[in-house]
Amino acid sequence: MSTALLAPSRTKLALRVVQTPIRGYAAKNEPAGDPKKEIIRKALYPGNIRNRASPTGTWRPDVGRALQYAIPSVQAHHTIERAWLLHKRHVRKQREAELARKFECMRRAMEELERVDSRLYMEANKQEDPRARTDAERELAKTLKTTEVRTLEARIRGLFPRELRIPTDTPPRSGWNYEWKPFPRPL
Repeated sequence: MSTALLAPSRTKLALRVVQTPIRGYAAKNEPAGDPKKEIIRKALYPGNIRNRASPTGTWRPDVGRALQYAIPSVQAHHTIERAWLLHKRHVRKQREAELARKFECMRRAMEELERVDSRLYMEANKQEDPRARTDAERELAKTLKTTEVRTLEARIRGLFPRELRIPTDTPPRSGWNYEWKPFPRPL
């Protein structure tokens, strides 16, 4: 933040803010279909209007006076900045301590697993190539269509299946698809 805005002013001149278009470089010519999107965009991101303040803070004519009123000196501004950085450092240290505690608990659990059952320990720490396919999967891929083969190759073992729908409270508008069959996946 500039310290010039924080310096006390002796004149009663209004502070001027340079008016530059905010999103002029990313203007898109969208077809005039549903006006809801445009209304929402204008409400959330109003343009730089000189006669009234913007609710999102893109332009405020009284920003300099508000800063001078809230933070009367440069020393107060620097004190607030240092306090904020100190707060962020305390939060970061707390997170690092929590992560270190969790990591230590996981390390102790893995040592206990190794002591109790070395076979399970080796299975839990086995490196697996997500692109590797079993013989059954390779044989199945030969009989599938191209789109189904892509689905088979995109599926990574152990992750949530991509083709499942997100659970919702209401049924879809199109109704139930009675012909849908889950993709056959050999395990």
